[in-house]
Amino acid sequence: MTIASKSGRMGIDIGGTFTDIALEIGQKRFTSKVLTTSDNPVDGCLAGLRQVMQAASAEPADISVVIHGTTLATNAIIERKGAVTSFVTTRGFRDTIEIGTEGRPEQYDINIIKPQPLVPRRRRFSVAERLDRHGNALLALDREELEALLPRLDAAGTEALAIGFVNSYVNPDHEIRVRRFFQRRRAGWSISISSEISPEFREYERFSTTCANAYLQPLMSSYLAGFERELRALGYGCPLLLMLSSGGLTSIETAREFPVRLIESGPAGGAIFAGGVARRLGLERAISFDMGGTTAKICMLDGGRAQTSRRFEVARVYRFRKDSGLPIRVPVIDMVEIGAGGGSIAHVDELGRLAVGPRSAGADPGPACYRRGGTGFTVTDANLIMGRMDPRGFAGGSIRLHSENAVQAAAEGVGASLGLDELVSAYGVTEVVCENMAGATRVHAIESGKNANDRALIAFGGAAPLHVCQMADKLNVDRIIVPRNAGVGSAVGFLRAPISYEMVQTVYEPLDGFDSERANGICTRMEAAARRHVEIGVGGNASLTVRRKAYMRYRGQGHEIPVEVPAEPFGPDAARWLQELFDREYRRVFGRNVGGVASGEIVSWSVEVASEPFAEPSQGDIQLDPPVRSTRSVFDPACQARIQFAVVGRNTLRPGTVIDGPAIMFEDETSIVVAPAFAATVLENGDIELARKSTQDGRDNAGI
Repeated sequence: MTIASKSGRMGIDIGGTFTDIALEIGQKRFTSKVLTTSDNPVDGCLAGLRQVMQAASAEPADISVVIHGTTLATNAIIERKGAVTSFVTTRGFRDTIEIGTEGRPEQYDINIIKPQPLVPRRRRFSVAERLDRHGNALLALDREELEALLPRLDAAGTEALAIGFVNSYVNPDHEIRVRRFFQRRRAGWSISISSEISPEFREYERFSTTCANAYLQPLMSSYLAGFERELRALGYGCPLLLMLSSGGLTSIETAREFPVRLIESGPAGGAIFAGGVARRLGLERAISFDMGGTTAKICMLDGGRAQTSRRFEVARVYRFRKDSGLPIRVPVIDMVEIGAGGGSIAHVDELGRLAVGPRSAGADPGPACYRRGGTGFTVTDANLIMGRMDPRGFAGGSIRLHSENAVQAAAEGVGASLGLDELVSAYGVTEVVCENMAGATRVHAIESGKNANDRALIAFGGAAPLHVCQMADKLNVDRIIVPRNAGVGSAVGFLRAPISYEMVQTVYEPLDGFDSERANGICTRMEAAARRHVEIGVGGNASLTVRRKAYMRYRGQGHEIPVEVPAEPFGPDAARWLQELFDREYRRVFGRNVGGVASGEIVSWSVEVASEPFAEPSQGDIQLDPPVRSTRSVFDPACQARIQFAVVGRNTLRPGTVIDGPAIMFEDETSIVVAPAFAATVLENGDIELARKSTQDGRDNAGI
């Protein structure tokens, strides 16, 4: 069965609060949003699936592919619900994953909180082996030592095993031999080796990533097998693809082998969604702003492409700050993620300040206004009190919101501590959460060598359209786009993503004396390995593209930057143009080049193989709902008072319609708050553009 043989494509995004489903059949798109069932996420997923299939009058045989992204891997690490994992490493490096680096989330805090490794010391073991930096054996493996290790691993209750040796990224021989030894004796163990999971230097990050993969493998393998089994039982015989953190799709076989690459799969779908919107509207520079029920994700987009990285952190323990989480070194879309969502709980901190998040009410019990047992005062409660949300229309009317519970939560929480009434408390919560998100956006832009205020904001996720005008004011942004189906943006993004796989490997190569033949051989082998993973999902005859990056630095520096290089064989003059590309990118990021130093050097290569992205279906004739217009009293931050907002149904408006703020445009999965300073225009494809009134005419369109 091939994906191209049938018409229907389904994306399923299981988030911390909501599960989103998007189904495209022909020119039509159907969506569903249901609460995530935390105890068994598949239950909520299947409930949403039934809703969307019923709305489309579709049968399982009509579906050509199901694309899935989930927070299960992330939650397993945060909640420490993975397998009992042991770690075997080179003698003398047993405590590397606990010592970490010198990075500190707070320089002068003597009570610093550091992330605890996934593998405690009692389950970390070492063997006498050693390779030099060229991969030559300095100390051979001792088989008797491995035999003696078996009863100790059994006594530790080992279910999964991570193997990471020093310098194995150059020569994997010792890791492969040790894996083979344990596979023969303990066939039930899941075994991960660092030379396959993350073949790069810097052993702390490599070992941490390998431990995370081993820790997740039994859980994710069982979950994915069960999910596929449930789909098959319902008659879905189509392929099941998984969303990777890098923004590509992969087969279920690859996902089960490398579950660590799924940790950021949901947010990656959102960045792909925003990138498609930017390309469609010709936005050269944009910011992807994804705010859901639990977190907010911000990503820089240039030319419709999200910037990428090969390092991120999960389970940050110190106020969501850098260097306070477990490092994961795999290809990933580069974004900042903070605990700011509709379910984020407001509180008063130890200094008497109003704070919001990172703790979230999640789907169960949820915000106080859900009346499901939650008592914390959340961002959703604040928006309801301010009049921004329709109590009867939330999540397409499937969830009734109760204002009296929100008011009680405000009075008993923030209000009682700070002596504020419920309206001022609600306003304070939205201001704090928006400032948190705007601050994270500014820092992320600066760290990327970019500006935030010369970009358009693309807002999606259930909560982002409610706050995007506040965000725009804080970032001094004049243009906002709220796409069609913004409330389920990540699930729609899954449907736009290519099937892809990226290989990254450390191979040191100085530009003075650059060996073109050696570099060509390395990149060819990496490309072949990446192709094998992609062809599992698309078959052997698909048209594939290759992208190549070199991670480069000046000789003597400790850190490198990615430089995109042509995916073609290196010739005799390769060193010259590689140096030129590096100098140009270094100047863009840091504003200058480093003079009077040696030439550049390559420390790692990246090769990505990808299919063509799946195209957006043509919109066709937009089906309009009957007109709905009314007014509502809403507290406006700019006016510091309640004023009358026009209330209109988004799906009742024809392309070209202009709605002057203040207004609220509601739809099934979210609502757009149009501040008085903005005017909203319905674009041809149904997207909504919000432009600041003072700059509508004759302004410098930095984003478009």
